[in-house]
Amino acid sequence: MRIARLMGIDIYLNVFFLGLLGLFFVAGVMGKGLLAFAVVFFHELAHAAVARRLAVPVAEVELFPFGGVTRMGSEMILDPVKESYIAVAGPASNLLMAAVGLALKNHGLWHDQLGPFFLQCNLLIAVFNLLPALPLDGGRVYRAYLASKIGIRDATYRAAGLGQIWAALIVLFGAFGLFFHFSGLDILFTGLFLFYAATREKGTAPYLFARHLTQKKEDLRKARVLPAEPLVVMENVTLGEITRPFLPQRFHLVLVLDRRWRYKGMLTETQIIDGLLEYGFDLPVGRLLL
Repeated sequence: MRIARLMGIDIYLNVFFLGLLGLFFVAGVMGKGLLAFAVVFFHELAHAAVARRLAVPVAEVELFPFGGVTRMGSEMILDPVKESYIAVAGPASNLLMAAVGLALKNHGLWHDQLGPFFLQCNLLIAVFNLLPALPLDGGRVYRAYLASKIGIRDATYRAAGLGQIWAALIVLFGAFGLFFHFSGLDILFTGLFLFYAATREKGTAPYLFARHLTQKKEDLRKARVLPAEPLVVMENVTLGEITRPFLPQRFHLVLVLDRRWRYKGMLTETQIIDGLLEYGFDLPVGRLLL
């Protein structure tokens, strides 16, 4: 549900977050619910502010109980350094707010109920978001690290898969706590929210991979110089197999060998991608040299 537009950015409140606010209302602690909303909102604004600073366009912000999702231009995801900086901004903002809260307490500006909740909320969101699992901030840093080694598609699958695993563990813990009366519905719902968001992130992997392939010419034009990454393949290997290990911020040179292990030719990454777009994923690479 869209709730506002700020600095040209659409702000959405996820329906699951609405459900959580409803639980706060039923429990008679709506003040805590609104405070949690403010903490999550500021967390996402920190992401958006750093993205703007790095000239990365921000399309929209969707607020979840655990921190939300800021949707940005795909060039951010294809630049591991930018993605890491933007991701770290969220937990850093929570630690900053916790420090401000402590300072206010030391100066006597404190609420006996909302003050401790404000600190707890910021610290929990900061620590939770550092988990190496998409769509959490730690997962974005983890994907940025993996993308430079195994490619953007496999990195997204792996980081989002970890998000689903963590979500399942949180749901189990929440159900266990609910049964034995040492935790409430909030933990259970957070696990369900995380699983939903991780699954949605996983679904973006093919799109990110396609965007990564089509972006390379523009990357080279802008950077003018990119590190080269050599690959050696047999002539019967398909274009889809060759492009799978392509890495962001690298330009690949593909040396092709025939069935007798003799040199047949050299193809650049742009030639491979052009061939893929024209002939599809299943074309043997040797056909491009005919």
